[in-house]
Amino acid sequence: VPVFVLAGLLVHGVFLVSIFDIYFSSPLVHGMTPQQTPLPPPAKRLVLFVADGLRADSLYELNSNSTPRAPFLRSVVENNGSWGISHTRVPTESRPGHVAVIAGFYEDVSAVAKGWKENPVEFDSVFNESKYTWSWGSPDILPMFAKGATGDHVHTFCYMAENEDFGAQDASKLDTWVFDHVKSFFNSSRSNQTLLSALKEEKVVLFLHLLGIDTNGHAHRPNSREYHENIKLVDDGVKEIASVIDNFYGNDGKTAFILTSDHGMTDWGSHGAGHPSETLTPLIAWGAGVNYPQRVTSQLFEDRFLKDWKLENMKRLDVSQADIAPLMASLIGVPFPLNSVGVLPLEYLNNSAHFKAESMFTNAVQILEQFKVKMSQKKETTLSFLFTPFKPLSDSEQTNFLKQARLKIQQQKYDEAVSLCKTLISLALEGLSYYHTYDRLFLGLSIAVGFVGWTTYVILMIVKTHTSLTKTAQTNSKKSTVLFSVFAFVGVTIILFLLIQTRPWTHYVYCLLPVPVWYAVLRELPVIHELAAKLLSLHFSQTIGFLLICTAGIEILVLSFFYRATLTVGLFVFAGWPVITRLWVQAKTTALIWTFMCLLLAVFPLMPAVGREPNIPLVTAAGLLTLLISCFSLASLCKSEDKFRNSGDVKIRLYQMVSVGLSTYVVSSTHASLQNKQGLPVLNQIISWTTLVTSSVFPLLSSTFLFQRLFSVLLSLMSTYLLLSTGCEALFPLVLSGLMFVWIYMEQEALQHYGLALKPKLAGFNFAFAVDITQFRQLHPDDIRRSFFFVFFIVTAFFGTGNIASVNSFDPASVYCFLTVFSPFMMGGLLVLKVVIPFVLVSCAFEAVQVTTQLSSKSLFLIVLVISDIMALHFFFLVKDYGSWLDIGTSISHYVLVMSLTIFMMLMNGLAQLLTTRRLKLPRRTKQH
Repeated sequence: VPVFVLAGLLVHGVFLVSIFDIYFSSPLVHGMTPQQTPLPPPAKRLVLFVADGLRADSLYELNSNSTPRAPFLRSVVENNGSWGISHTRVPTESRPGHVAVIAGFYEDVSAVAKGWKENPVEFDSVFNESKYTWSWGSPDILPMFAKGATGDHVHTFCYMAENEDFGAQDASKLDTWVFDHVKSFFNSSRSNQTLLSALKEEKVVLFLHLLGIDTNGHAHRPNSREYHENIKLVDDGVKEIASVIDNFYGNDGKTAFILTSDHGMTDWGSHGAGHPSETLTPLIAWGAGVNYPQRVTSQLFEDRFLKDWKLENMKRLDVSQADIAPLMASLIGVPFPLNSVGVLPLEYLNNSAHFKAESMFTNAVQILEQFKVKMSQKKETTLSFLFTPFKPLSDSEQTNFLKQARLKIQQQKYDEAVSLCKTLISLALEGLSYYHTYDRLFLGLSIAVGFVGWTTYVILMIVKTHTSLTKTAQTNSKKSTVLFSVFAFVGVTIILFLLIQTRPWTHYVYCLLPVPVWYAVLRELPVIHELAAKLLSLHFSQTIGFLLICTAGIEILVLSFFYRATLTVGLFVFAGWPVITRLWVQAKTTALIWTFMCLLLAVFPLMPAVGREPNIPLVTAAGLLTLLISCFSLASLCKSEDKFRNSGDVKIRLYQMVSVGLSTYVVSSTHASLQNKQGLPVLNQIISWTTLVTSSVFPLLSSTFLFQRLFSVLLSLMSTYLLLSTGCEALFPLVLSGLMFVWIYMEQEALQHYGLALKPKLAGFNFAFAVDITQFRQLHPDDIRRSFFFVFFIVTAFFGTGNIASVNSFDPASVYCFLTVFSPFMMGGLLVLKVVIPFVLVSCAFEAVQVTTQLSSKSLFLIVLVISDIMALHFFFLVKDYGSWLDIGTSISHYVLVMSLTIFMMLMNGLAQLLTTRRLKLPRRTKQH
């Protein structure tokens, strides 16, 4: 068993990591030569304002009284500069957004896997290419560009991380801090000769990161008064800083200004996914080298924003977020960032046609350099007769493009040169993608073959060790030796093939994994023969019917990841299960309660996953309902026979009820305090953390009788869940637990219905004495249905109140009882705990079903493993790295979730056993006479 578990963890670990290697390895390459426009730039310095979390519509739209929300920036749009929308990509988080703006490339998912705070890959940026960069703002953003820079010319000034407080009276003070420090910086430079001479240099960048808008958006939502007031404060600050800088340089007209945002925000105050409110950010540029406003009579855009913003006659110039980096580089004349995939937006430039053509040529050569490096890397690791080059951009085609473009510039046919350069850029980006995905089919097939082999092996293990089908199967030692020799030869051939091509070590793992897996499968040939004979002896219609039901069940589970309403359909089918199997005849009351609880739980997947306003009265109601149920439970405990209780059990139950009551009070009082802008009360914070710690201990002190222990687990988890709730989801664990209790009873009825065992008396069932191996029985076809129920309930626990696959469903308000200062890892941990709580409830119920139906946990777990592996294979082929970025993010999340689910269920199984079978004994005081 330990060997099998270790092999299972290893195989699933490889399957899980493989998609990051196959689909999402880092696209960055190194070894390119920096490319710079040969003509003098229009600006000596650039000021970049990034208003974190600012939506395009929030900045451009007018107030209800038709006055501009940001008067200074509105006047820039109408009189001084160019404007448009910058289209960001998923994930719409601060780090990838800033990397796209400043370095010109989109961080891929491999960066997420390695942690966003530090630099998972070395990259070049506009700051690195500048002579000097000074930056002010958040400690989460600025250090990564300083660390990535060569030398010490990138200077950062950050406030304390503790200042990023969602519960603070006024988060806009973060932006005031930045503006005040920039002003004092320029004032102090007058008396510091070294700093003054550095500021007077060319190729200088000043970066102001403004986090107040994002913090206020999270805390109060983007349509709030606080968010709109913060936009006005930023507008005033930008106006003042622009004036200070212009005066400092004697209005020399050599300063370029750019204002943009890293990402937007949904109406409910979150970001991370691909909703237009998150991906549409403002871009306003003015000053040296930037085009003046262009007035037009009509513009063609699919959206209706221009009319809503009253900007129909001002030409809107939309860009991709990565295009801002080459724009900044072109304005101050620094080399384009080496890894940039941005295309210079020429319409923003106010310069000669010659300068524009030269800049575009530089842009094309810089992207072509990346293509050449990528191609040579792939050539080195592929056998020459197997290498298929990217035909549209062969060596001769590259030379031809560059010669033609240079000739057109010399002939002063600048528009034709620009057109040629744009074609070359488009082909080079296509070629980069081609070589980046070169090995995908080969590696994907290797993983798929391994997947199918592993699932087949698990099915054979179930048949061999947990059923009576293959008692006669004999293995032939001579055939085993031949089989081993064949697979050893295949393994050596694969190693040699990869060795010749100098492939990375991960490719060896993916390609060699199927070899031992399929060897293990084919060693069980006698079992396969027995199983095939058994299936052929059944009626054809029976076999087909069984396979169709299994397929339909798994497809429903797969669909539920895309459409939560599928869970509702499944629960409706579950509600009719007692009628279909005629179980209701022997247990009418239990069947009726089962149907009612299924229908009640079916309501939750139909509720919106995101965009819900906090509804604290519902959380209070859930707390009071828990207390009411606890009172009935306590009364029945007091009435029960002495052998089922002692005074300690009653005390523990009372402590748990007090804990639930305190949690209910803390939630309502915390949210009231935050609404009145009085911050998070310290006492509430202490109670919340204490509840979190003690809730894991209380169940271990309670009685191990079946329902007493399960109810104790529910009360403990409920007290923590209430603290993490903001609305109707607070009722979810109660309804789910109700269904779990009825499920345990229904399984007893099913056991009796199929004549597998006598019905034990559940009230007197004790977890502590349940693990008796001699009582375990062989598997029955109904156990497949039992395992399917468990997987279905686990998925329902996951998606019942929200869609974890979307970062959007995480509302920071959920953790306000514990902390309000921004701490991504702490907040993430608490949100994961919220997701895990319904998981634990289902796992404990499944543990009870296992022991009361006299099945070993290993046999049922193997069936669960097969179901989840078949689901994972579905999602492996559904992983995307094209199309909308929301689709890409969701497809990765689904695969990672199902793979994690399998590994997670192994851990949950152990946790459930601990929570149900173990009991801590408190030391008793001896009476003194």
